[in-house]
Amino acid sequence: MDALKRTPFYGLYSAYAEARCIDFGGWELPVQFTGIVKEHEAVRQQAGLFDVSHMGEFMVTGSGSEAFLQQMTTNDVSRLTDGAAQYTLLLYPNGGVVDDLLVYRLGEERYMLVVNASNIDKDLQWLQEHLTAEFSGVSLKNVSDETLLLALQGPLAESILSEVTSAPVAELKPFHFIEHAMVCGVEVLLSRTGYTGEDGFELYAPQDTAAALWNGLLAAGSKHGLTPAGLGARDTLRFEAKLPLYGQELSADITPLEAGVQFFVKLDKAGFIGKEALVKQKEAGLPRRLVGLEMIDRGIPRSHYPVYADGVKIGEVTTGTQSPTLKRNLGLALLDAAYSEIGTEVYVEIRGKQLKAAVVKAPFYKKSQGVKPQ
Repeated sequence: MDALKRTPFYGLYSAYAEARCIDFGGWELPVQFTGIVKEHEAVRQQAGLFDVSHMGEFMVTGSGSEAFLQQMTTNDVSRLTDGAAQYTLLLYPNGGVVDDLLVYRLGEERYMLVVNASNIDKDLQWLQEHLTAEFSGVSLKNVSDETLLLALQGPLAESILSEVTSAPVAELKPFHFIEHAMVCGVEVLLSRTGYTGEDGFELYAPQDTAAALWNGLLAAGSKHGLTPAGLGARDTLRFEAKLPLYGQELSADITPLEAGVQFFVKLDKAGFIGKEALVKQKEAGLPRRLVGLEMIDRGIPRSHYPVYADGVKIGEVTTGTQSPTLKRNLGLALLDAAYSEIGTEVYVEIRGKQLKAAVVKAPFYKKSQGVKPQ
């Protein structure tokens, strides 16, 4: 068995007696530091600090970079200006998802892509395969092993960050970034992005700066209730906000239209890989839709639990849990479109029993002053 990979923050986890690590896609990562619910609530009410250095970063540079990314991704890269980022997807020709990712425009011919950890090798190969002669001026470099990533998330994130940087964080708009910001004495790429449904920031820096950033941010945030947070809280937070997770709400077998992220698919731009399949799917009508579920009978829906109606299987749960914020048993499920209307009663099979649930509106949680990404 191959040894699990570790982020540059791994040695700092030992300071927390209750920290518990798990194998997450070949990485030894903390599922919690002090408790999933406690960490979840801290992010909703104060702030949490996440080590997400397992994520992958690619640099795309050179003449033709914009045209290359326009062909490869679903969003409109041409709308980006220097210092702006966007959420987007890589697709297979059949419309299935290779990965979902962020694209940062560093300059006219300089972009950074941030991809899911489990897909780094696959994404790199997919992009390299499409660097044809047409894009001979484009260079693609994997800098994942050189880069750390911290996510500071929560309503007090701006206040905490303001104590350790002179960068104008209060003026930084969502899905924008400062490439050379000094935080805790470290030069970082500082972006106003995240994966929790709250305001927050992500910091990219060289791996040897891990201790300075981790300790500096936690010291500044101590009086604000800042706490380290693990994968468990990251998952429940993104779930409540209906932010998709690759491998559950998105996959090679689920299109972005079915997953409800069509806002990030610009079918009116010039051809990109997978566009033709999505146009056909949209014209024919979506066969499946991602919906919210709330249990009526007592039980918690979990990933891959089958869902039934009228005596037949109509889909399955993609993610489910007892919501720490709402204290309700909720799930996201990919169901036959005929059963996707709000209020439709369905049955989730839990431990061999079919328990009643209802289709409800999602996202389940929205912060009071939400922002729509580009």
